[in-house]
Amino acid sequence: MQNKILVVDDNQEIREVIRVLLGSEGYEIMEASNGSDAIALAKQADLIILDIMMPQTDGFQACIKIREFSNAPILFLSAKGLDQDKALGFSSGGDDYLTKPFSYNELLARVKALLRRYQVYKGKREEVEEPVLQRQDLKLDTNTHVVYQNGKLVNLTDLEYQILYLLMKYPHKIYSIQNLYESIWKEPYFYTANNTVMVHIRNLRKKLEVDSDAPSYIKTVWGKGYRFE
Repeated sequence: MQNKILVVDDNQEIREVIRVLLGSEGYEIMEASNGSDAIALAKQADLIILDIMMPQTDGFQACIKIREFSNAPILFLSAKGLDQDKALGFSSGGDDYLTKPFSYNELLARVKALLRRYQVYKGKREEVEEPVLQRQDLKLDTNTHVVYQNGKLVNLTDLEYQILYLLMKYPHKIYSIQNLYESIWKEPYFYTANNTVMVHIRNLRKKLEVDSDAPSYIKTVWGKGYRFE
């Protein structure tokens, strides 16, 4: 079955280039020229490539809306390359960020990595695991990939879920940033990955903790990494 990729960019030439590149790899391509159309098409997509600066609804706003009903990986593709732009992309629910101009090979490699991770997340690999992880007042259902806190649903992105799952599965085990990145992103660690991991941990804490500056679930072990209490 072909993976469906939604390409969202107000520049028709960029959409065409990506359509030809990914189409030649066997992917089925859908296109949208603005955030509003992207939201309407997102339910059909296995992966979304999302520009930021677009008319009607920008990429950040579209990503937040899409995350209300879809956990498909979202790759931001934008000319905005500052660290704060990337941090905003991750905090709005994005899974990866690539700046324009981009390398075709790098785009293809990131698409393949995101889809591979998403297939694992959806349970396409056969693996026996605990159906429910219960730690403190958190319950993580590995069959439905949802998390409850005191019986209330917690809305997590794909990557946030995977990070929390790994930490909850092995409580008290310390994971370095490199461990987390290579386990979750399925890519070799590189220095700039530090910020990527820390942004996702920070977002998790904001969603789970009463006081994210004094976390009771995901603890920082200074100089070593993170662990779940």
